[in-house]
Amino acid sequence: MDTYQAIEEFLAGEAFAVVGASTNREKYGNKVLRCYAQHGRTVFPINPTASEVEGLKAYKNLASLPAPVHGVSIITPPAVTRQVVEEAREAGIRHIWMQPGAESKEAVARCRELGMNVIGDGSCLLAVLGFRE
Repeated sequence: MDTYQAIEEFLAGEAFAVVGASTNREKYGNKVLRCYAQHGRTVFPINPTASEVEGLKAYKNLASLPAPVHGVSIITPPAVTRQVVEEAREAGIRHIWMQPGAESKEAVARCRELGMNVIGDGSCLLAVLGFRE
């Protein structure tokens, strides 16, 4: 599957989680969360230290989500990304988008090994959907 197809498949859902959602509006973890909201998508922030991000209840991890999600945007250091992939697997999530800077060859390879739809080539959700400050 090429990147275009992977993105189409990823965006075919309605509910998403943002692992690495930030309370700081300057950080990409916050901008990606707001981008989903700007495009009418249901979005859940994952942040183990915040109770709320952008007025939305924050969750400690993917296992604590109150409803299933179609995909996960990951905005974490590459060393953490592999762990997030395993959490997604355990939660039955099949669509992973590693934002630029979060990807690692090991995590991308693990997604492919698990048969997940993975975007980890430097493509950015903000550019694809269009983000307004």
